[in-house]
Amino acid sequence: MASAPLLIRYEGGDLRALARAVTLAEAGLDGARPLLRFARQRAARGERAVVLGVTGSPGSGKSTLVDALITALRARGQRVAVLAVDPSSPYSGGAILGDRIRMLRHHADPGVFVRSLASRGALGGLSARAPGVLSLMEGAGFDWVILETVGVGQSEVDIAAACDHTLLVLTPAGGDGVQAFKAGIMEIADVIAVNKADLPGADRTMRELMAAQGLGAHDAHTWFAPIRKTIASKAEGIDAVIAAVEAHRTHLGEAGLLARREARAEFEVRTLVQERLLSRARAHGGELYARVARGELDADQAAEALLGPA
Repeated sequence: MASAPLLIRYEGGDLRALARAVTLAEAGLDGARPLLRFARQRAARGERAVVLGVTGSPGSGKSTLVDALITALRARGQRVAVLAVDPSSPYSGGAILGDRIRMLRHHADPGVFVRSLASRGALGGLSARAPGVLSLMEGAGFDWVILETVGVGQSEVDIAAACDHTLLVLTPAGGDGVQAFKAGIMEIADVIAVNKADLPGADRTMRELMAAQGLGAHDAHTWFAPIRKTIASKAEGIDAVIAAVEAHRTHLGEAGLLARREARAEFEVRTLVQERLLSRARAHGGELYARVARGELDADQAAEALLGPA
């Protein structure tokens, strides 16, 4: 169990206590529960951070953009926490942790907290523990909490479910704008950054994205994701991205933010249920799988044996 001193230190904004709390939550230990309860109660009282998800194709410069966001927000006197979700090795389960390396220049700043989290083979882009870690960061009193994913597979959908706002990072190269529309990623983006905008094709990508936005169903209340050019390596366009996120927050209003918080809670509970069911299947499914392969059971019967009837 978490000791009372740890909870008190966490409430007071002690970064070492936050780091310990994140470790407990990532491991799924009971000691994280009182800390998580406090964090969510603080958010329910209206002490809410801007929880921003950053996703996009590999090589689009997400980590460089997040680093530039940290610098710009700190210049405004705002405290920033970052959760960088790294892909896990399918063999060792270890994470690359490359994003933390890129942000080392902020390590001595008490207003910045950066933590890497392995995806741990989650079916989507986020592990079941990521939403809890985000809540702990938010409860520690940060003004902005940024979640960055590797940006492949299901992670774009997961990040939209776990955050209040989603920033999609694309590049002019490789037809990113068209691919984003084809993959349905445009639907989850609240703000779009065309990064590396000094490369050829940036204007064309902007036009493609704006045209794609007009193809979807919309009404008078539809939010059209602002599209902003950035050159993250030169810190260009960063303030415009921040302003676009803040504009989306105003558009949502209190009712919209509350609806997104409830959706985040649903996502967290659902992913934890999924994790526990898969753990049970791994622990007890071996013989059942063999019986299905031999034709002694069908797959529905095996599932019912593991989970009970639907």
